[in-house]
Amino acid sequence: MDKIIKNILKKIENEGYEAYIVGGFVRDLLLNNPTCDVDICTNALPKTLKEIFKLNQTSNGYGGFNIKHKKYTIDITTYRKEKKYSNRHPVEVEYINNLFEDIKRRDFTINSLCMDKNENIIDLLGAKKDLQNGVIKVIGNAEEKFKEDPLRMLRAIRFATILDFEIDPEAFKAICNNSNLVDTLSSERIKEELAKILSSKNVHKGLDLLSKTGVDKVIGLSYNKVLFTSDILGMWAQIDVKKIRFSKTESENIAKIRTLVNIGKISNFELFNYGLYLCLVASQIINVDFQIVNKIYKNLPIKSMADIDIKGDEIMKLLKIEPSKKVSEIITDIKIEILNGRLKNRKHDIKKYVYRKWKNEYGQ
Repeated sequence: MDKIIKNILKKIENEGYEAYIVGGFVRDLLLNNPTCDVDICTNALPKTLKEIFKLNQTSNGYGGFNIKHKKYTIDITTYRKEKKYSNRHPVEVEYINNLFEDIKRRDFTINSLCMDKNENIIDLLGAKKDLQNGVIKVIGNAEEKFKEDPLRMLRAIRFATILDFEIDPEAFKAICNNSNLVDTLSSERIKEELAKILSSKNVHKGLDLLSKTGVDKVIGLSYNKVLFTSDILGMWAQIDVKKIRFSKTESENIAKIRTLVNIGKISNFELFNYGLYLCLVASQIINVDFQIVNKIYKNLPIKSMADIDIKGDEIMKLLKIEPSKKVSEIITDIKIEILNGRLKNRKHDIKKYVYRKWKNEYGQ
C-alpha cells in the first residue's frame, strides 16, 4: 500500500475513528490490476472529516469528500444507509456507525472487500470466493437493487466484460426482467458505461450480454460486425446507439471514420483529407498495418494546402486573371496532381504545369 493512502487511514484512526479502503481498489489489487482510484469508508462524520483534513470543500451530499493527491483520486465517505431512492439517486441518507451495514448498500460482492492500514483484507460477504469463481453477484435482492439504480445493470455487464466473469443467474434474470429501466438513465451515464465495455478487448462478450439481456433493444444498439480498435471513436464508428448523444466533434470524427472504412484503403488522398489520427483509427477496422499508414504519411509530398509551393496571387499573375473561383479550382487540381505523384511540389514545375494546362483557356 502506498504511503499516501496509508497516511490518510492513519490520520482518521489517530482521531479515534475506523477507516478502510473499500471496493474497486481492493478488488483490483487481488486481481493484479493496479488502479489509482481509492474509496475510503469511515465512521467519522463529514463535519469531522472536514476538520481532520482541513478541507475547504463541502461534502457531496452523501457524506463524501474527494481528495486528489499526486496520482491518486481518493473519495472518503462516511458509513451510511441509503433509505430511499428517487430517479436512481438516494434522497434519504442516514449516517451510521457500522461497517457491515455500509457494505450491504453496495452493488456487487466483488466490490465489498475492505482493507485496513496494515493491508489486512476484510471479507464480510464472501467476495473472495466470488472473485475466485469469476462471478458477478448482487449484494441482497437483485431485483430491488436494480430497481433502486438501473445503472447497476450496465455495471454488471461492464464488470463481466472487463473481468471476463459470469453474471450470477439470479442477477442475470433480474437484468432481463428490468432491462426496460435502463431507458430511465441519462445519455451520459449510458455512454460512460458502454464506452468502458467497448474499450475492453473482451468487447464481444459485452455485446453478447447486452443482446441476451435485452438491454441492446432498450438503448437502441445495432451493428453488423465489430472489430476491436484501441481508440473508442473507432468502436463508436462501428455501432449505432439511439440513446447516446455525441458532441459535434465526436459526431464529425465518427462520420469521417465511417467514410474511411467505406473507402476501404489508406492512400495519400485519405491521409491528406482526413489526417493521420483518423486514418490510423480506420486502419484498424480495415486491417491496414499502422506502420504502412505512418510510412505513407511520412512520405506525403504535402500535408496541407499551405504546403503547396505556389499561392493564388502567383497563379493570377502567371495567367493574368482576376480573383475568381477558378483560382481555387486550379489550386485543387495542383493538389491532386501532387498527391498522385504526377507533379513535383516545386514552384518552377508547378508554374510550368499551370501555364501549359490553363493558358489556352485564358487566351494566352
